[in-house]
Amino acid sequence: MVSLSATSIRARSRLRDLQRVAIDVGRRDFAKRYPALKLTPIAVLICAFEEEESIGDVLKSVPEEVLGLEVTPVVVVDGGGDGTARIATELGAITFVFPVNLGHGVALRVGYDLCSANGAQYVVTLDADGQNDPGEIASMLQPLLDDTADFVVASRRLGTDKTGDRFRKLGVVFFAWLFNILNGAQLSDTSNGYRALRSSTLTDVTPRLEQDQYQTAELLTVAIHRGWRVVQRPTVWHERTGGHSKKGHNLLYGFRYARVVISTWWRER
Repeated sequence: MVSLSATSIRARSRLRDLQRVAIDVGRRDFAKRYPALKLTPIAVLICAFEEEESIGDVLKSVPEEVLGLEVTPVVVVDGGGDGTARIATELGAITFVFPVNLGHGVALRVGYDLCSANGAQYVVTLDADGQNDPGEIASMLQPLLDDTADFVVASRRLGTDKTGDRFRKLGVVFFAWLFNILNGAQLSDTSNGYRALRSSTLTDVTPRLEQDQYQTAELLTVAIHRGWRVVQRPTVWHERTGGHSKKGHNLLYGFRYARVVISTWWRER
């Protein structure tokens, strides 16, 4: 009889194979539409799954230039059946489309590779739901340009959190405490998707990323253990401008996020 573990291993292997096929389909489509792509020094990376209600306003708010450097918005559309890809393309964003939903972590890894491989010097990630303010990109990038950091993460605890979910706010505090205890850090918000990185940091860190979801803690953990300088900047955290969260119920999200924090620390320690 085949053991449960062997069955599970085969199932995970099939899933990874299917992911690679879907990513390859997206890459071939992307190469046809952007055959000679050269990105500006700053790439603003947005991963989106069924965010047609908010992606347009987010893209319209991305500045064309920050701190004297040109900016290009790059959208990775993580499958879905709405108009997210059409809106992103119509608004001039460099748009990569998965044929099926693969998970936010997969979309980020592909987006990081895309930005680094096509000449971006700095990559800023924004959420597609309007909770991050593109007007703060300059503040996020300044430590990189000053060469005082390699990785900048936004903190709603140092800034202003305009959302009303008390459970999520408590979760931000708890997960920062857990993360800091395990990794010897002093960060106040380790679950914030608003961040800025050097391409050199990404090319070192991205090959070590594994999570399909909840990748923020994994990315931070790997960066810290690889010796990259991580600092934080205050941010204003807004309510969603449209659509609904894909993270799941608070308890389920909390359990899964804690698992990523602990498993990544164990792997990288």
